[in-house]
Amino acid sequence: MPLLTNLHKNSRAQIILGLLFGIAFGFLLQKGGVTDFNIIEGQLLLTNFTVLKVMLSAVMVGMIGFHLLKHFGYVESHAAEGTIGSNVIGGLIFGVGFALLGYCPGTVAGAVGTGALDALFGGMVGLLIGAGIFAELYPSLKTILMKWPLPVVTVPEFLKLNLWVTIVIMEVAMLAFLLVLEHFGL
Repeated sequence: MPLLTNLHKNSRAQIILGLLFGIAFGFLLQKGGVTDFNIIEGQLLLTNFTVLKVMLSAVMVGMIGFHLLKHFGYVESHAAEGTIGSNVIGGLIFGVGFALLGYCPGTVAGAVGTGALDALFGGMVGLLIGAGIFAELYPSLKTILMKWPLPVVTVPEFLKLNLWVTIVIMEVAMLAFLLVLEHFGL
């Protein structure tokens, strides 16, 4: 794949592509309604499932799209190492920030793009301050973050199923869940 090799080596093209995909991502978040604080608050209170519907729809499309690109040799998957310690600490940091502000990192950037000042000052400034605090505390947290390693395994490997069989099962399950939400007016 000469085109892919050239793209991987071209840092300017990487920046431009990243910017274009970021703008598209923010546009789609905004159009899906998930940059609106009231929609996010409704999700957290389990009264409005717009965020879950948008995320599941994105996962469904992305799962098929990524694996088709992988099948044709345009991308590679890399299962990442993980630990229970890093998942717990990361989940706590994410959860506290989400609960305090009502935005996750993706939706806060999208909300800034719509002019939400709470997202700009609370979210973006908070992200920068939080990243700085985490970087400062990282040496003392490293022991906890590296505790209880998890195996590097993909979902199909874990289930011991063919990739496409796993995808079909997951797509059907997610579609069924979306239909249940819709049926109950959630």
